[in-house]
Amino acid sequence: MTDLSRAELKKRWGTMQKVVSAEPRAKQIVNDILLDMETKPRLSDGRGNAMLVGASIYQACKFYELFCQAGFKGKCAIITSYEPQVGDIAKEDSGHGATERLRQYDIYRQMLADHFNQPADKAMAKVEQFEKEVKETFIKKPGQMRLLIVVDKLLTGFDAPLATYLYIDKKMRDHGLFQAICRVNRLDGDDKDYGYIVDYQDLFNSLSDAITDYTSGALDGYEKTDIQGLLADRIDKARDDLEEALERIRALCEPVAPPKNTRQYQQYFCAQDQGNAEQLKANEPKRVELYKSVAAVVRAFGALANDMGAAGYSVAETEAIRAEIAHYANVRDEVKLGAGEDVDFKQYEAGMRFLLDTYINASPSEVVSNFQDTGLIQLIVELGAGAIDKLPEGIKRAPEAVAETITNNIRKVLIDEHAMNPKYYDRMSELLDAILEQRRQGALDYQDYLAKLVAHAGKLGSGESDTHYPEWADNGAKKALVDFGFPSLGVAIEVDAAVMNNKPDNWIGSSMKERVVKRALVHALPTDFGRLNELFDLVKARREYH
Repeated sequence: MTDLSRAELKKRWGTMQKVVSAEPRAKQIVNDILLDMETKPRLSDGRGNAMLVGASIYQACKFYELFCQAGFKGKCAIITSYEPQVGDIAKEDSGHGATERLRQYDIYRQMLADHFNQPADKAMAKVEQFEKEVKETFIKKPGQMRLLIVVDKLLTGFDAPLATYLYIDKKMRDHGLFQAICRVNRLDGDDKDYGYIVDYQDLFNSLSDAITDYTSGALDGYEKTDIQGLLADRIDKARDDLEEALERIRALCEPVAPPKNTRQYQQYFCAQDQGNAEQLKANEPKRVELYKSVAAVVRAFGALANDMGAAGYSVAETEAIRAEIAHYANVRDEVKLGAGEDVDFKQYEAGMRFLLDTYINASPSEVVSNFQDTGLIQLIVELGAGAIDKLPEGIKRAPEAVAETITNNIRKVLIDEHAMNPKYYDRMSELLDAILEQRRQGALDYQDYLAKLVAHAGKLGSGESDTHYPEWADNGAKKALVDFGFPSLGVAIEVDAAVMNNKPDNWIGSSMKERVVKRALVHALPTDFGRLNELFDLVKARREYH
């Protein structure tokens, strides 16, 4: 090799771009991001995603290859202006190993082939379709497409997707950098307060300089007033968020009566009087605020947990905050159980259990059941009085809290299921009121009272009734028709047959299809029948007729 050739080679490989695309450095960046995927809010629970900005298409391909080797295949993708063409590599094989162009070509082709599950020669012509599908998954299903690796695309423009984390390993400045930052600063849910930027290129020089003077360095193309508040020191911001979240949950729980044990929290957030449906409903906004506030304080602590010292907290203060948040997390679980809450509040608590396990070390309330599928009443059906042993310790320690929890759960079922068989649930509600009145009058001691509540919950959960149904009524829908009060059993049989024989597929919610079922009911009913709408509501409520 001549001196000139040696100098040219040194010049080519000595540029910063070659340095930043070196494999050891790329591996370190990949490892950083993989760790964040397992530990950071929103990334760890699949509700958020990230974008990695590379300096070149080849570097983007290298990143992609390393992520795939780490088990991220199918969860990340490259989106760049590159489209693999055979002509691109026609003169690239020098006989001394794969050049950058060859490796880039091979990696891109393999990515497309894996995505479409087709031979590479066929898949490489579908770059546009690939980008469309990947972008849609990234936006709508962040848990499936967790990372996009880009160079220039998707960083600017009105249709650029949002992300929670932006990793920058490319020299950027002014308008391009400003718009890239905006990708992560836009909010897309209650569990996102701001975005995170990880800068591998020291774009902002020192962070303190960037905060105090936005118009120097990377963003010197803008007036200070245009971008005020765009960037903030992470630790300072995280401390402010934690203090604000603590004040919010403390203020919410301040009115709870002393000694602020399980029963007092349930009376404040659920019902002062056991089983009072109006109070349960009236306190629902307070419970929603409790769930949101606990989720917010857990997220805020998780974001700062590893930097509490740097944020100015002593070890003792950190442990006190950790214990306080653990207390509120347990209160939340007990209140949710006490209210029989089966609403999906995941939007308010994304990743909360992961953060609790990682940073709080709370002794969480034992999971009684999955409230999306079953609940305490069903557990009583299965275990009888043994279900009480499955309640959280905080509830079990307070006998009256046990009774209130069971009563509130019974009342919740009576309200939620009433449309399924109004007569049956009205009767069960009267029986519950009678038990509560006996307790208020002092006619029942605690053990007898609890035994009656458990027995009543078991009957309710299993659909047991004192009514003797005819042999024909072999499911809940037919029993509801018997209870409806038709002039004869024959009418109930005709109504059931009319619905089963005439209901279109997926008829609930379609006005045209619902009219078909309603006309069938009219033909099955006596001409002087005056409760058609009431009956139609019952039929719509019964899952057997869906």
